Amino acid sequence: MDINGANEMQNLWGKRFTALIIDFLIVILITWIFSAIVYPLIAAANIFGILNYWIIAAALIIIAYFTYFEGKLGTTPGKNVMKIEVVVDSGKMDYQKAFIRNLSKILGIPLIIDIIVDYVAGNSKLRYLDEVAGTDVKLKT
Repeated sequence: MDINGANEMQNLWGKRFTALIIDFLIVILITWIFSAIVYPLIAAANIFGILNYWIIAAALIIIAYFTYFEGKLGTTPGKNVMKIEVVVDSGKMDYQKAFIRNLSKILGIPLIIDIIVDYVAGNSKLRYLDEVAGTDVKLKT
């Protein structure tokens, strides 16, 4: 890889990371709104034990957010701001590919493992699940 290619890859890493932060801020906002709606219902019904399963609800919100936007538009609000998009190796972007490539985002730690596995393998794609889904992220043209 030449110097220009290395700089472009580093630039894409930075854009992807910034997009991820923007998207997670939006997901946190959605989660807060969901909490504000649901908590009074939980309190009224006196079923506070259900809060033990809040992590599952948060994981579903995360996967739904990324799957919906990438499956429908090929980009998320964060990626759109950073002018990057998800593309497929062959065929058309769909919800199944978006779901597969975003499974590691559910709890955070799998995302780190996903990135490390692909880095150690020396692949040009930044995440292992991009390879599984047949997707990649590139700068918008």
